[in-house]
Amino acid sequence: MVFTAAFQSSATVKGVQHVILHLTTILVFQLVGETLTRSLGWVVPGPVLGMALLLLFFVSAPRIAKAIQPTAQGLLSHLSLLFVPAGVGIVGHLDRMGSDGLGIFLALLISTVLSIAVGALVFSGIARWMGAEE
Repeated sequence: MVFTAAFQSSATVKGVQHVILHLTTILVFQLVGETLTRSLGWVVPGPVLGMALLLLFFVSAPRIAKAIQPTAQGLLSHLSLLFVPAGVGIVGHLDRMGSDGLGIFLALLISTVLSIAVGALVFSGIARWMGAEE
C-alpha cells in the first residue's frame, strides 16, 4: 500500500481501474455470446455473437462506447501478441508439416485470397452505398 501511494497518483490508479472495467465489459459480452451459442446450439462463434451484442450496446449507449474506445484501441494496437501462441503451436507440430504441409499451405493460400476478395467487395459495396466517389 505504501508503494502504491508513493509511486502512483490517484489519477493513475483510477485510470487502471477504468481499463480493468473496460476490459471486463468486453470480456463479459464475449462470455454472453459464448454462453448463448453453446446453450442454443447455434453455429455462430460465441465471440462473434458477443461482438455483435457489444456493438448493439454501444449504439444504444454511445457515451459508454466513447469511454471504452481508448482501452479498445490500446488492445487492438497489441493484437499481434495474440499470434505468438499460434506460432508456438506451429513449431510444436512441425512434424505434421511434412505430411500435411501442402494441404495446410493451400488452405492458407485460398482462405487468404478469399478473405482479401470478400473484404474488397464489401468495402466497394459500402463505398458505393455511402455515395463515395471513385
